[in-house]
Amino acid sequence: MKKLKFLLSLITQDNDYQKLQAISAEQAAVRNGIDLKIVYSENDGLTQSQQLLEAIQSSLDRPDAIIFEPPGTALAQVAQAAAAAGIGWVVLNRDPDYIPQLRAEHKTPIFAISVDQLGNGRIQGQQFGALLPTGGIVLYIQGPSASAASDLRTRGMNLTKPSNVEVRMLRGNWTEESAYNAVTSWLRLSTSKDLPLGIVGCQNDVMAIGARKAFQDQALGKERDRFLHLPFTGCDGGPETGQEWVRKGLLAATVVMQPNAGRAIDMMVEAIRSGNQPAPCTLVPTLSYPSIEDLAARAREAAASRRLASK
Repeated sequence: MKKLKFLLSLITQDNDYQKLQAISAEQAAVRNGIDLKIVYSENDGLTQSQQLLEAIQSSLDRPDAIIFEPPGTALAQVAQAAAAAGIGWVVLNRDPDYIPQLRAEHKTPIFAISVDQLGNGRIQGQQFGALLPTGGIVLYIQGPSASAASDLRTRGMNLTKPSNVEVRMLRGNWTEESAYNAVTSWLRLSTSKDLPLGIVGCQNDVMAIGARKAFQDQALGKERDRFLHLPFTGCDGGPETGQEWVRKGLLAATVVMQPNAGRAIDMMVEAIRSGNQPAPCTLVPTLSYPSIEDLAARAREAAASRRLASK
């Protein structure tokens, strides 16, 4: 039997979840006995498009399947080129509307597998409500504006946050450095010093750590202490990063997302070998860490301690 060759294109190497994606893919490649090449677009959709088109047009190293996580658009024209060349196509963490038509026109496996991004945001909104039972202000650091994942997480958060929780938004780029720079710029605003923040919420864990470092480095005196005592929350929930940062007290909460690149490889191998198309889109659920109930209990205990201390 021919040894299959897969190409995996991820967004960046400077991101906890993307690192987990690469690890899960490498494990799946070993498990399935395939050759796997991993490339990174470095948050640039044009770079990713060029990488994938070069692979599709290659006469020597053409892959049997392409699996990619888009930083921006889901590359409809590249998808058409891959399908026309008989190359399997998997979109990670997006459900593009072109998939049904491509599946109807081509026999090669074409599907999407996605973390429930709207669900991620819903969980973050519930976390904000648990951590701010009497309401308050959240400084919310989103991913890039072109990212569908960022948009869905924001929409989900707004659906579940209590009406007495107000959100002030900044933009990052999924990296620690981007959140550090966003918070540093925000701290230069005259209005930032007097704003009674209740939470710093970020759309991934490394941005939460970057935001925390910015407050530590850029704020001074009592203002610095006040900011660093706020709850910081993130998303991704890697066992050795986000979850560990919660256990160490650097974050108050995260949203655990299971990497799905390895699962996509398993599904693609099975589809090629069996000749059966998987479901057009598979959603992978996420969960709060700690649970919403635990967060609410901790918030109540903290409020009780403050009341006692004030007497």
